[in-house]
Amino acid sequence: MTLQPIVETVTTDSPRNVLARFAPMIYGPTLLFALGEGAVIPLIPVIASRLGADVALAALIAAALVVGQLCGNIPAGWAVARFGERITMGVAGIVILGGLVGVVFAGSLAIFAAAVFLIGFCAASFALARHSFMTTRVPLHFRARALSLLGGTFRLGMFVGPFVSAALLGIFGDESASIAFFAVCQVATILLVFFGPDPERAIAAPSAAPRTGPDAEDTGEPVTGSIPTVERAGVFRTMWRFRGVLGRLGIAAASLSAVRSARQVVLPLWGVSLGLDASTIAVVVGVSGAIDFALFYASGQVMDRFGRLWAALPAMVLMGAGFFALSVTHELSSAAMWFAMFAAVLGVGNGLSSGILLTLGADIAPPADPAAFLGSWRTLTDGGGAIAPVIVSVLTAAISLPVAVAAMGVIAVAGAAGFVRWVPRYVPRAR
Repeated sequence: MTLQPIVETVTTDSPRNVLARFAPMIYGPTLLFALGEGAVIPLIPVIASRLGADVALAALIAAALVVGQLCGNIPAGWAVARFGERITMGVAGIVILGGLVGVVFAGSLAIFAAAVFLIGFCAASFALARHSFMTTRVPLHFRARALSLLGGTFRLGMFVGPFVSAALLGIFGDESASIAFFAVCQVATILLVFFGPDPERAIAAPSAAPRTGPDAEDTGEPVTGSIPTVERAGVFRTMWRFRGVLGRLGIAAASLSAVRSARQVVLPLWGVSLGLDASTIAVVVGVSGAIDFALFYASGQVMDRFGRLWAALPAMVLMGAGFFALSVTHELSSAAMWFAMFAAVLGVGNGLSSGILLTLGADIAPPADPAAFLGSWRTLTDGGGAIAPVIVSVLTAAISLPVAVAAMGVIAVAGAAGFVRWVPRYVPRAR
């Protein structure tokens, strides 16, 4: 099904030049935050254990970071819409500094868990603010590449952060050094946000052009009309207005997030179940992550040149096939070889999907005021990522790990079908 193309406002400068000129302000806060968070995440279970938590409780406290971000998406959408991206990111950075103080001086598990939750809660502001900025400022024909670069920037920080933490631990022998590194990153972010040039003012938003949008539908039939400029609505009114696309394409996007999250849980568990040593598992997972990271910009190229479905569908099919195939290799004599091979396949699939959730959210968000909608969109996708490890854990305990892995393959296939059905329905196409 073909939608009417979007007619864009053409600016005098190319998107590449604009992004290059303001790259430190656009991508810098994300990179600094991801570096600091990546350095601290591996230490959360360690600190929790030192405070008296057992393995299960330490894992639960580590999950508070993800739960905090999930809970923070909707408030972050309200804050960005009400106060703007710059104020929201700056205040979130200051609050994160308070959370880091709580992490350092926590005398009980309850205070430590609350501090970790607070950091995750404020992390949503960084992610949503830049997502909203890209939605309103980057032209459609270049949007996927810009957002894939944003996602790749975050992945780079999360990839390098643990190595920085390991180096600091080797030098100082104390987790406080890594926490201090996160604090330094946050101070640099706050200074960059408040005292650097403001991309919101420097880069004018394109004038609202006719486009097809999800808020024009009530019946579920294809939308062919254009949407008028709407007044700013509250978060929950926005959720209700866009319930159609959130309940359809949003669920498909949540399934992609679930499959991605399951990959991070399944691969280490599979290696342990095969009896592999920690170094071998780390190498396999590391190679899979390196393949994933190497493909982040290629994903944006594919989406901008051929359409969003050309990235979403191959990614879901590859990851679904990888999970299905992995699930039947556990008892084979060459199980370790198949583990390494299908870990690479999952890395390719995940890399091909880099930036797709950001891009789809930007495509279907109301162009005049996207922040509230993006808060709801990110809540759905983060919710999918949060529930996947629970599904894997429950199925593994109740039946077996191979059955849990196969279930992730089923979710991937269902998500692929959802993308095939709903991407042509809701996502506009550029000329």
